[in-house]
Amino acid sequence: MATVGPTYLTPEGKRQLEQELEYLRTVKRREIAERLRFAIQQGDLSENADYHAAKEEQAFIEGRIRALEAILNNAILIEPRPSEDGRVRLGSRVTVAEDGGTPEVYVLVGPAEADPTQGKISYESPLGQALLGRAPGDVVTVEAPAGTLTFRILSVE
Repeated sequence: MATVGPTYLTPEGKRQLEQELEYLRTVKRREIAERLRFAIQQGDLSENADYHAAKEEQAFIEGRIRALEAILNNAILIEPRPSEDGRVRLGSRVTVAEDGGTPEVYVLVGPAEADPTQGKISYESPLGQALLGRAPGDVVTVEAPAGTLTFRILSVE
């Protein structure tokens, strides 16, 4: 079995994963157990689609529970506070703009809680890697599927 490295989480990200884990352990496990119990009462399990679907969902849920437990057991909290030198680090809130574009705000987080639609980007992403250690006024370039993108760092909080 592969060893799991540290997982960087903000307090909010840790709380969300803990809530998901609790929901899966309590609500989802109970729902699947009920579905399985009902399907078993139907008889002949070899041709019971409900039974097979519930078993597949059960396997998925148990896998997700194990993954969440591993993430939380190896969590290192990122305290969102400004860096002393004003440079981008894990937990930083960074405002960037492409040449002539509208400013965009991102928070640098670990991959377990990255969600670009919510402005949370992983420090492992191309943009996250380009931003780490940089300061306001710096220009970074990122290779993206659409081509090379250039961003100017406007502020770091």
